[in-house]
Amino acid sequence: MKKFLLYLSFVAFLLSCKDDKDKTASTNTATAPEKSTADLPYTASYSSSWSTDVSDADLKMVLTTYKDWSDGNISGLLSAMADTVTVDMFSGDHMKLPRADLSKFWTNFRDSLSSVKIDMQGWQKMYATDKKDGYIVTWYDETDTYKTGKVDSASYHDINQVKDGKIIWYSTYKRPKK
Repeated sequence: MKKFLLYLSFVAFLLSCKDDKDKTASTNTATAPEKSTADLPYTASYSSSWSTDVSDADLKMVLTTYKDWSDGNISGLLSAMADTVTVDMFSGDHMKLPRADLSKFWTNFRDSLSSVKIDMQGWQKMYATDKKDGYIVTWYDETDTYKTGKVDSASYHDINQVKDGKIIWYSTYKRPKK
């Protein structure tokens, strides 16, 4: 019986040591991300120093713009935009528009649709620590039904740059569904 208790104590000791080591390793990994020592073929021209230090309020504001778009709430959508917004469309068009012109552009397009359905698949908060710029990146499927009956569905990937609680740059990439 004494041998059994000694053996059980020894096993418990080993298990407790292993658990503490694992906890220490995971704590160190979480607080101090490992820097890559790989010999990479490129150096990032904008930034390679990123964190997720973007506020939840900014995330909510950006995600609400998608809900506003699907609900046809253009005034709600526009309230999240800066006075002037740079927009890069999936078509390759690049525009820098004051909010009033953006309102006309989006209102005309949204008025051609009878419904918009968005399946938000994911998002990521990204903060360029060296540039002090915040972004919300989204991935979603959108199905647009036009008033003519035509249905258009596609997968999208958007980048929303946020500054002072407003979207200042918006870039969208589209892959049509077949």
